Amino acid sequence: MPSVMLSAVLEEEPDLYEAFPPHVDPSGITILTDSPPGKKAPLKNFEEIQPLIQQGRKRELKLIIRENSWPINSPVRASLWPALCRQHQHGKSMLDGFYWDMVTQVFGTVELPDKPIMLPPFVEATHCLGYHLTRKGRAVADRVVSVLGYACPDITYSPSLYPITAALLHFMPEEECYHCMASLVASKEKMFITQTKLLNEVTWKTVMQIAKKHASAAQHLSRLSGAIGPERIYADWQWWILAALPFPHLVRVLDCFFHEGIKVFYRVALAILILFHKHTTNQNSEWYAEATKNGVDHAIDKFCRNMPVSPTKLLRTAFTIRALSSQYISRVFIKTEMTLKSKQVITGSRLVRSRSSDNLPTSQSQVNIQMMSHTLTIRELFTLWSWLPVRITMYQPVLLYTTEEHGCSLTTFYVRVEHHEPTLLMIKTCNNEVFGAYCSTRWFERNQKDERGNRQAYFGTGETFLFSLQPTRAKYPWVGCLEDNQEDKTPHANSLFMAADNTMITIGGGDGQAIWMDENIRYGKTDRCSTFNNPPLCPSGDFEIRVLEVYGFAGA
Repeated sequence: MPSVMLSAVLEEEPDLYEAFPPHVDPSGITILTDSPPGKKAPLKNFEEIQPLIQQGRKRELKLIIRENSWPINSPVRASLWPALCRQHQHGKSMLDGFYWDMVTQVFGTVELPDKPIMLPPFVEATHCLGYHLTRKGRAVADRVVSVLGYACPDITYSPSLYPITAALLHFMPEEECYHCMASLVASKEKMFITQTKLLNEVTWKTVMQIAKKHASAAQHLSRLSGAIGPERIYADWQWWILAALPFPHLVRVLDCFFHEGIKVFYRVALAILILFHKHTTNQNSEWYAEATKNGVDHAIDKFCRNMPVSPTKLLRTAFTIRALSSQYISRVFIKTEMTLKSKQVITGSRLVRSRSSDNLPTSQSQVNIQMMSHTLTIRELFTLWSWLPVRITMYQPVLLYTTEEHGCSLTTFYVRVEHHEPTLLMIKTCNNEVFGAYCSTRWFERNQKDERGNRQAYFGTGETFLFSLQPTRAKYPWVGCLEDNQEDKTPHANSLFMAADNTMITIGGGDGQAIWMDENIRYGKTDRCSTFNNPPLCPSGDFEIRVLEVYGFAGA
């Protein structure tokens, strides 16, 4: 038994069985507190937290969730988890009864079937973790995941989806659980659940990369891994958390995860490595003996199952790791994704394939562009298509805005474009130069505020890139993706992707603006900028716009 369980104070709660829904068996759930009563400030209730969610005070909310070690049977999660998940929903809220209409459509009835429910192929059978769900609870989880698979046909591989669904069901009814999962799956601003084999591989390689920031822990793991190599160890990283941690620890991790996203899992994985290193440095320790006898993969799994620190100490270790900013994690993730995609193109890997063969536009996409575009030839289309992220080439392009039909107004531009993500912006000048940008983030983000309540001047991600088609053909990706080193911070001037207000649009910044257009979408200028290290996209630097076209991607 872990030492924390020996020293913890057991709460004798008479309402243990009332604290969970009827599809949960609480008999195996251990309820712990981290410290004697009265030592810490009282825990927050949902009524105190709700205004922070409603007002978008994300930084304050983040700190409160990290600091409040609610016990496993606290009633707060029944309201808190759904509210946190709703923050991330994309588009309109689901109408009441939508889920049950979907259940009826898929199964023909809302009654739970007697026979086992066939799960979608993106689920990994070996990791359908039910935790403390009853047999009926497992059937409910199966049904939620099946309906998600029906509603989200683009999910091709998502082993973490089932266990997160099961965890949610410990604190809420079935319909609420579905709405939470649908919000997490559709989230645009933050990643919660990987949905392809490619992105699943990117996550563990990202963990392996950022672990190098803590050389002693990473090198120690490499030494212990022996013949199997560290890659095999890191490939199981999410199961250290989802499968091996004691349930009270997992629930506290999920408290933070539902607000902050997958970066919480990255931090917790590093915390596990740091703690494992601490407990295996001494060659006389039981964990060192376990690693040398049964292998480090089994040792880490067993270490997590017998986690020797409390949930609070685990999170404190995770959140006090220095120089591990969201920006740094994002840069490592994007660079890893681009590297893997490049290898797929070179080796012909079939890990994830676009519906567009060999990353070429489908015949329908070609027809769509030819019919809509005033700027692109077919040859230019093929070039541009080869530069798009692979996952985007599976969607059909849709013309959202063109000055030829919708006029030259920034207001109209925003009305027609701002809620679409990603978008492809193309400019044809009066001198017949053609250039533009792939914009990874919604233009609506110009209205968003940061965690301190200040309006963001720049927004976007490192997936944004510039391109030129006439007079020269070239792609200019974010400089952060091209850096060989993995320093803690990219200079601020190298991460200025998109900016906009009622008077202008800018793409790329730092020592110049790659693309700038005025509010009448008539005049613009282009210069070298630090974010993309591009030359001016037209020789004169200043240009007059003949046509501006903006494309979205149906279903993206």
